[in-house]
Amino acid sequence: LMSKTSDKGKKKKENQEKLNTNPPKGTRDFYPEDMRLQTWLFTQWREVAKTYGFSEYDAPVLESESLYTRKAGEEVTEQLYNFVDKGDRSVALRPEMTPSLARMVMAKKGGLNLPLKWFSIPQCWRYERMTRGRRREHYQWNMDIWGVEGVETEAELLSAMVYFFEKVGLTSEDVGIKVNSRMVIGEVLSELGIPEEKFAATCVLVDKLEKV
Repeated sequence: LMSKTSDKGKKKKENQEKLNTNPPKGTRDFYPEDMRLQTWLFTQWREVAKTYGFSEYDAPVLESESLYTRKAGEEVTEQLYNFVDKGDRSVALRPEMTPSLARMVMAKKGGLNLPLKWFSIPQCWRYERMTRGRRREHYQWNMDIWGVEGVETEAELLSAMVYFFEKVGLTSEDVGIKVNSRMVIGEVLSELGIPEEKFAATCVLVDKLEKV
């Protein structure tokens, strides 16, 4: 009886210690064949960005939580991968790159020569409901221009996008480009009687209309 009980306990312990070979939910592994494709794609992005005179930058994937919660009420705040570290600091995995870019520019206190033309390919994290083709981590190609007023910057960025699509063999039959304006939608929502404090939440709903 003691032997059987001991064997059962041993097997139970072995089952508990069995390694789960799946990556955490919402993430993925990159095997060599996946890395070859990723490297190719990232190379295309880098070549296009450099053709248009952009310089690459990066920032920590781990940032202070307050960098994102300052925009309380927006969807990204509710989707943070956040925790308190061993130094009792509230931190979060970056859900987007723009706040990190703004922090870096502000840290130089006007010491950067404008205009800035910077690009990055960050891995971003959002704890959100997964759908087909949408996980909780992703890479994105960012191109930012600081210190230039007017639509010239938008035109340059759109030109870079079109150049990338042409470079990899995609045409207007394969993809389309939609342009939005925060000022235009702000005017429309104001005319509809949407209060300013509901602007961010309403934009999230509008963004999801095509996904419903």
